[in-house]
Amino acid sequence: MKTLKVLSALLCYPQPEIQAALGEMAEALDQENLLPEPERRALRAFMNRLERTDLMELQERYVATFDRGRALSLHLYEHIHGQSRDRGQAMVNLLEVYHRHGFELNARELPDHIPLFLEYLAQRPAEESRELLAEAMHVLALLGARLAERDSDYHVAFDALAALVGEPAEIADIRRQAATEGPDETLVNMDKIWEEEAVTFLANQEACAASRMGPPEAQPVQWMPRPGSTQQPASSL
Repeated sequence: MKTLKVLSALLCYPQPEIQAALGEMAEALDQENLLPEPERRALRAFMNRLERTDLMELQERYVATFDRGRALSLHLYEHIHGQSRDRGQAMVNLLEVYHRHGFELNARELPDHIPLFLEYLAQRPAEESRELLAEAMHVLALLGARLAERDSDYHVAFDALAALVGEPAEIADIRRQAATEGPDETLVNMDKIWEEEAVTFLANQEACAASRMGPPEAQPVQWMPRPGSTQQPASSL
């Protein structure tokens, strides 16, 4: 689905290539016509603002929004497993799902990074993509609600994802949670924490790769890592 590819790009760290392609992305949304008009209109307005804004300012906003705490982390399993050991195993399992379908990561992002997950779903059959996306909606809806509470333009991308598969049944509770949460307490030492997590996962990844009898035929996922990043569900979230 081109729509998922567009939403993936919009949730990536802003790059010149992405900014230059915003017009093409808007055309792709219109041509595929999977989203209701209100969501497409909101996305077009968001893309117009991205196009008019200085790239450095966009990058600063992105980092301030997504890289300064756990509440708005773009890593799915951060919100499901926290720092338990289950998170590492879940990411190894997800990486194996990517490998099984011929996708190899060519950037140092963790496999549960939401833009990467959407990039993967964009290449899968539509029914399968919708099913996996629906399984992740409880996390995606919470992120969208938190972004809306913070008046962040990025919430429109999550609204669009909800429009594709429907909001979770507990959406009212999710919005209430987002509206009543206190400040994110994980801002201190965040870079150090994520660096340690990335090192741990990469070690697990190497062990997993060594245990395979042979690699599948790979189709690299094109990805643009954000500068300085050390990181980027399985079939069930």
